[in-house]
Amino acid sequence: MPRIRQADVDEVKARTNIADIVGERVALKSAGVGSLKGLCPFHDEKSPSFHVRPQVGYYHCFGCGESGDVYSFLREMDHVSFTEAVERLAGRIGYALHYEDGGSAPETSGRSRLYAANTAAAEYFRAQLLTADAEAGRRFLGERGFDAGAAAHFGVGFAPRGWDKMLKALTAQGFTRDELSAAGLVSTGQRGVYDRFRGRLVWPIRDVSGQTIGFGARKLFDDDQGPKYLNTPETPIYKKAQVLYGLDLAKRDISRGDPRRVVVVEGYTDVMACHLAGLTTAIATCGTAFGTDHIKVLRRVMGDDNASGEVVFTFDGDEAGQKAALRAFTEDDRFNAQTFVAVAPDGLDPCDLRLQRGDAAVRSLMETKQPMFEFAIDRKLSGFDLSTVEGRVGALRAAAPIVAEIRDRLLRPGYERVLARRLGMDPTEVRNEVERAARGGSQTSRHEPARHESAGDSASGTPGMAPVTLASLPRTADAAVERDALMGALQYGHQIDQELLTRALSAPFRTPGLDAVREAVASASDRTRAGWVTDTVNSVREPYRSLAGELLMTPFPARNEEGAVASTTDLAKRLIMRILEHEKQELLGAVQRVPADSDGGRALRMRLRDIDVERQRFAES
Repeated sequence: MPRIRQADVDEVKARTNIADIVGERVALKSAGVGSLKGLCPFHDEKSPSFHVRPQVGYYHCFGCGESGDVYSFLREMDHVSFTEAVERLAGRIGYALHYEDGGSAPETSGRSRLYAANTAAAEYFRAQLLTADAEAGRRFLGERGFDAGAAAHFGVGFAPRGWDKMLKALTAQGFTRDELSAAGLVSTGQRGVYDRFRGRLVWPIRDVSGQTIGFGARKLFDDDQGPKYLNTPETPIYKKAQVLYGLDLAKRDISRGDPRRVVVVEGYTDVMACHLAGLTTAIATCGTAFGTDHIKVLRRVMGDDNASGEVVFTFDGDEAGQKAALRAFTEDDRFNAQTFVAVAPDGLDPCDLRLQRGDAAVRSLMETKQPMFEFAIDRKLSGFDLSTVEGRVGALRAAAPIVAEIRDRLLRPGYERVLARRLGMDPTEVRNEVERAARGGSQTSRHEPARHESAGDSASGTPGMAPVTLASLPRTADAAVERDALMGALQYGHQIDQELLTRALSAPFRTPGLDAVREAVASASDRTRAGWVTDTVNSVREPYRSLAGELLMTPFPARNEEGAVASTTDLAKRLIMRILEHEKQELLGAVQRVPADSDGGRALRMRLRDIDVERQRFAES
């Protein structure tokens, strides 16, 4: 494959704000001058340790050690090649790439082609919804309260009846049968290759960045022998356990809400109904139960680092809906946010509730939400006859383990009292039974902050050598000055006098790890070039590269950017003063060993005088 010209690679990166790309997947908040932070997308954590510095185009996680630029972020998150990452970002900003052979952009392969095929299919299905053959699909939407505007907003389309109409349309656009098969758009049978979706209403399923990665299709005709809903199979870009329908539309309001709230519903039409009714943070799973991977995605988008957020599960009132709610309860402790369950009146789902009672009824669901623990307790008690002593005792024994799971010292006594009221029993008896359940049950904590791995536990490094980190540096005055000076040089070095910085970094540092970083910064050929700092950090030898990443990403101790530049300049001068002081001490020793009236003695004294003049100049500047 032809290589993209390096000048274009640098230009695309310079024009791309890394915070915009990361922010599509991670809720970022301010973390000091020029720094943002959020929950790491590369490992599961309760408190944010993932930092982004838009000014230098770099990210670093202090928990797992992952770091890099916007290209490495896309490569890690979307498993694309370097070329595909550059091409994707160039497409976002409308930049025309040039290739070393002078030709036009080559046809990409692999994952990029799968994204392109799904995008083309989505456009094809949307166009088909307007045809006469799609009358059944339009009628289905209309009967559920969705007009043409709603269908367009959610990208709803129609897969025409027939054997291979979509196949022919997309192969005419240049897609091969192998590519369409890999994208999950066609299947192969005894009669050959045919459309996977036929005679169905189709919803595009998009990832958090808005790219179409698959489809969910609802059957419309009685002669369709397939399941009621048919989804895209697992593909290299579609993993149903990690996908949440509607998240691309909901993420903005989720991250900006007060409180930050996610509403989890059960189907595509429920998501549409909620959004149209004003609950614009509604999302749904895609043909699978709500699970751990879904939680990881949601927590990053929510910025779920404290208990101020809300996750509200809405379920049908039938037995299946109750079981789904209890399955969600088993994952409840993975959220910092408070979790609730909302069941609509008469067991209606949000789509039917909106159709029968209007938008206001859908919005009022949030007013009837019930804490998840309380819901789980009530479901457990519903299986017992509480009018009898035996029933109440059995119910207590069944529900006590649920309350025993609560490790929050403030929450648990409250739920002990809730259980006591539900049963009409003495609170002391309930507390004793809960304590017995706690002693005999799992020791897994719920609603309790998880212990984080230290950076040294999980960060990559040279085999057999633990990565050097900020926490492992000696607590000395020299180390503090060297640390802060390198933080300033990496974060604001492009804004200060380059001759000053070069001189400040010209002498070895007294702290070995920091000296390794100094060497790399001092060796940078052009510290004003966009992307220089990423190349510099990557050039630091192991086991000090992680330390360089931390120095770049740790918020610099200043109130604003102007103060940070001034402080960096001052630190550079302090290093130069230290260099001059060291040279002076060596010269004073040399003077004692050389005759005063010799040429060497006179040269040493002249140099000493120059050093004093230079020191005075720096002291007064």
